Amino acid sequence: MCKKLLLNTLSLFLSIGCFAQTSLFEHTKTFSRQDSLRGAITPERSWWDLSYYHLNISVNPDKKFIKGHNKIVYKVLKPATVLQIDLQPPLKITKVTQKGKELTVKSEGNAHFIHLENPQAKNDTNSLNVYYEGHPKEAINAPWDGGFSWKKDKNGHHFVATSCQGLGASVWWPNKDHMYDEVDSMAISVTVPKNLTNVSNGRLRNVEHHDNNTATFHWFVKNPINNYGVNVNIGDYVCFSEKYQGEGGELDMVYYVLRDNLRKAKKQFKDAPKMMKAFEHWFGKYPFYEDSFKLVEVPYLGMEHQSSVTYGNQYQKGYKGSDLSASGWGLKFDFIIIHEAGHEWFANNITNKDIADMWIHESFTAYSENLFLDYYYGKQAAAEYVIGTRKLVQNDIPIIGQYNVNSEGSGDMYYKGANMLHTIRQIINDDEKWRLLLRGLNTDFYHQTVTTQDIEGYLIKKSGKNLQPIFDQYLRTVKIPIFEYQIKNKKLTYRWNNVIEGFNMPIKITTNNIPLQLTPSKKWQTIKIQTNNIDVDKNYYVDIKAL
Repeated sequence: MCKKLLLNTLSLFLSIGCFAQTSLFEHTKTFSRQDSLRGAITPERSWWDLSYYHLNISVNPDKKFIKGHNKIVYKVLKPATVLQIDLQPPLKITKVTQKGKELTVKSEGNAHFIHLENPQAKNDTNSLNVYYEGHPKEAINAPWDGGFSWKKDKNGHHFVATSCQGLGASVWWPNKDHMYDEVDSMAISVTVPKNLTNVSNGRLRNVEHHDNNTATFHWFVKNPINNYGVNVNIGDYVCFSEKYQGEGGELDMVYYVLRDNLRKAKKQFKDAPKMMKAFEHWFGKYPFYEDSFKLVEVPYLGMEHQSSVTYGNQYQKGYKGSDLSASGWGLKFDFIIIHEAGHEWFANNITNKDIADMWIHESFTAYSENLFLDYYYGKQAAAEYVIGTRKLVQNDIPIIGQYNVNSEGSGDMYYKGANMLHTIRQIINDDEKWRLLLRGLNTDFYHQTVTTQDIEGYLIKKSGKNLQPIFDQYLRTVKIPIFEYQIKNKKLTYRWNNVIEGFNMPIKITTNNIPLQLTPSKKWQTIKIQTNNIDVDKNYYVDIKAL
């Protein structure tokens, strides 16, 4: 399939988590030093550990201009003299200070190397302030294309939002722009025109009103947060809220929507507490009780910003009114509410260290869509939904990308990944054990950054199943296993084809209404059956070929 057709196809159904619009030939891409500076844990990053940010900016929507500074507090892991901060043009760092002294900054593209003058002794906690300003990159097609969205609502009020997954948070604020190191807590102060409201992550602490017709909204995030999860949303918002009695006690669920959409939102956002109930059942306690849960209306489709999930699905069921699975079940819920909120567990609670492992975010969250259906409509409905999404799989390049260069893998991380997980559920063959595995992931890796090997190792160990060949097949190749068989005189001969060495995934069949579990390999095997017909369980993501 040509790239143009691929992108046209994918643009119909994915803006979830800022989907990677992937070239068929990305695996042959040559990476630059800038890619390494962005995607690697460079020496200028590795020696210090993030503790705290205070991002304090002023946003001028009329001029599409921002100005401010970020206070960065860090712990010294080992002595060093050069510290890397990332900020993308056209934004410019105007100065960096530490203990009141301005420091030398040497820039190389998006990476800025700060030369420190004070001693950086091991275990010390130090801070510096990075001042910056400019006209940030404008998002042309958010959230795929990151930056600021400068829009207006139908009443002519400014309607502004940020989105930056993949491209990087440094597209609009200076930070340590790598996923491996999450800040422990964060303050966000945003000054906007007084007739507008800013909504960011965490809880609103207070609002300062100024004489120059502006107001500053002070937000605080108590939990660790990944950098792309930080956001600014500005509009003529009204707010409503409810209390949810969940596994972690009383949770504040707060909703910010455009003034004219209040009535529609109060009806549509009933999916939010339904989501919370289903996902706490499957995944465990919502990970950010201290910071509340918010849905915030934005001028693009939506993103998983932590405790500040953004929403732009135009108050429709499904994905912009359509069912991605063509099963009918996709119109039973608001896709953006369910999918983006699912990321609170997989992306915000459990975060990939390297974007090459972004399947950890997207496969589990795409799979959460059918778990929501499972909770409310049953196992068969959920299966029909996830099986229906297979038509969206491209099998262009592997799901896992290239490491240390900020390179995402295939967009198949969504529904090929979801179907891989659905297949693993069949292998485990115990729904309660499967639920406890999903909950265990969110407990054992609570507020952590992880690798693919961490997730694979956990599921292999806790399930007691040899899942490694399955992960290798679906995540690291573009080959879908083919179950080949032939029946003669009530003898079934079968094998796996199009598989890696060592692939011997079990599969269920039915013959004469009798269920059987087979364990094919690449070698032919033969068994006696009672009829000359079989049905292969469709819950396994495989191709079937009768010879």
